[in-house]
Amino acid sequence: MFFSLFGIIFGVAFFVITQAQTSGFEQFFIRTILGTNGAIRISDRYQDNFGTVESVTDEGRTKFIFHTREDARYHHGIQQPASVRAALDVFPEIVGISEILEGVGTLDTGSRNKTVHVHGIRWEDHSSVSDLGKHIVQGDGYVFSSDQMGVLLGSRIAQELNLQLGDRVTLAGGVRTLIMKVAGIFETGVSQIDKNRIYLHLPMTRSFLGHPFGGTVFQVSLSEPDIAPQLAAQIQSTLNHRAVSWQEREKVWLDVFKALKFSSAITVSSIILLSGLGMFNVFAVMVFEKTRDIAILRALGFSPQNISVVFLWQGLIVLTWGVLLGSLLGAFTTWAISKVPLRIRGIFSTDSFVVNWDGLHYFWAAVISCFVVSVACYIPARRAARVQPAKIIRETV
Repeated sequence: MFFSLFGIIFGVAFFVITQAQTSGFEQFFIRTILGTNGAIRISDRYQDNFGTVESVTDEGRTKFIFHTREDARYHHGIQQPASVRAALDVFPEIVGISEILEGVGTLDTGSRNKTVHVHGIRWEDHSSVSDLGKHIVQGDGYVFSSDQMGVLLGSRIAQELNLQLGDRVTLAGGVRTLIMKVAGIFETGVSQIDKNRIYLHLPMTRSFLGHPFGGTVFQVSLSEPDIAPQLAAQIQSTLNHRAVSWQEREKVWLDVFKALKFSSAITVSSIILLSGLGMFNVFAVMVFEKTRDIAILRALGFSPQNISVVFLWQGLIVLTWGVLLGSLLGAFTTWAISKVPLRIRGIFSTDSFVVNWDGLHYFWAAVISCFVVSVACYIPARRAARVQPAKIIRETV
């Protein structure tokens, strides 16, 4: 019985630990993508095609008009950003809007050059929809905001071109060439951003790319990021601009994390299942060895239900202590793991294990344990309740 108790304790603890780690990395990844690319991205304008369907009814011919996006014409970027921004301000769920002009250029230091993705922003607007200010590891966002010729570089770009704060760098590839000053270096931990993206001021980007107006995209932040798919669909149908939620944009990675959580839950639950099988064997042997004692209790007036309750109470005691001690062990180990140094750069940036403190982890560990222990106790308890005292006493006399 003690081995079964230890199995429940460790099973609950391992379940809590693995779920805390997996969901912790998932939540950290979500915070990273929301802090870099926003909750919703609004881009190209499209024009629905109109069509007709003719149908004959009992009353006569009826003509239906419908909209279709098949072969719809798309126009690159947002051509009237002021009108779209005014329309977006109507949505109370939106807490921040940043207008971004995207393009491609080449950074040249004289000895090295690199092709980069240029993002033209307004610092105040972009700070409301991203964590760019927190991602700056060298320099200051306010310095960048006050210097129209300043540029923010990804950390991998700065390393590759050997650039430091205050260095001058040439940006070519547009309709004109700019001499920029490195005002800051940022590190998001997302390799595709850190090694490819730079930020300029929106007016300078328009001048560099030769787009005096239009052609931009909007990055939107929400008070509740979970509602992004529904709101994106509403925005798209209302404004006739393509709107993509972060769930749709990062579907592959979110599916990966979901599969990892599910597989780890199944694997760790097998520990609790094995403990339940051990408990079942213990109770089955106990019923077999205590058959005469059970018969005596029945002869003294105990009902079958009273006999079942005796075994069920033993299982309940093991379950209660197992869940309580397992939860405490899981919480302590989760805290200890969160202090372990672990440097990760790739899809996000962290220097330690990331854990998520969620009461649902403890709840589901308790539910799984309760189910396993209930099955393990119920079958032997039911067998004990079926013992016939007269038959057992005759056989043992």
